[in-house]
Amino acid sequence: MEQLQSFFPLILLFMVIYLFMIRPQVKKQKQEKNFVSELKKGMKVITKSGLHAKVLDLNEDGTCLLETSAGKMKFETSAISMDMSKKLNSSENKK
Repeated sequence: MEQLQSFFPLILLFMVIYLFMIRPQVKKQKQEKNFVSELKKGMKVITKSGLHAKVLDLNEDGTCLLETSAGKMKFETSAISMDMSKKLNSSENKK
């Protein structure tokens, strides 16, 4: 019984780390995966580097062709920011 009591703080620490650090990160990864799978041609997006663009083509290899003011560029779909793109699209829908 005494050994169990000595491990209790350690077990509690792992539970807190899981609930406040690991679980939210896994949830965010799932949301980003859903966002990438829902990308469509013509959708306006913002990359993580801040580049505003419009999706021209989505490829099976995880890349997409984006049209910007500088021309056409090929990006990984993981480089598209879910948070900023959703804010951009929601503000355009309100107008």
